[in-house]
Amino acid sequence: QVQLVESGGGLVPPGGSLRLSCEASGSIFSINAMGWFRQAPGKQRELVAGTTRGGRKNYADSVKGRCFISRDYAKNTVYLQMNSLKVEDTAVYYCTAGVDGKEYWGQGTQVTVSS
Repeated sequence: QVQLVESGGGLVPPGGSLRLSCEASGSIFSINAMGWFRQAPGKQRELVAGTTRGGRKNYADSVKGRCFISRDYAKNTVYLQMNSLKVEDTAVYYCTAGVDGKEYWGQGTQVTVSS
């Protein structure tokens, strides 16, 4: 079992920055890939960024060059640094962790980009 707790969401004006954090607990040594998804009202959940245990990273085209995922193994935490935020980045952001083919999800954190 893995538990994920996100933090760092909030209200930010267009062009602003936020850093989301996701702390993992439980069977953390079994975690392979971790990532961030988001879901905007009326839309499907979509991948924002992911990182594997080997350090490979991937990003949605819509956030490339603006968002950066990183993982601190000592703190059991994965981060999503988001810069140059746009109104269309508004969504609930979810952290995920993959363990032996099973996906775990956090409860989500709201990010609202508005002036």
